[in-house]
Amino acid sequence: MFDNLKNLGDLKDKAEDLAGDHADAIKGGLEKAGDLVDDKTGGKYSDHIDTGVDKAQDFVEKLGDQND
Repeated sequence: MFDNLKNLGDLKDKAEDLAGDHADAIKGGLEKAGDLVDDKTGGKYSDHIDTGVDKAQDFVEKLGDQND
């Protein structure tokens, strides 16, 4: 059980490293994914999609900041 917790800690550290090193690329990918979903739904859920993308981008930024 404790090995699983250690593995989770390792994964968190790796995610922080990646977010810190590649935040702009990740945030750009999130924006493209949001645009794709928005296009596929005909703009019906644009506000919700934009909110989700913004929150995800903020999370990536905060995760990268923890790496510093």
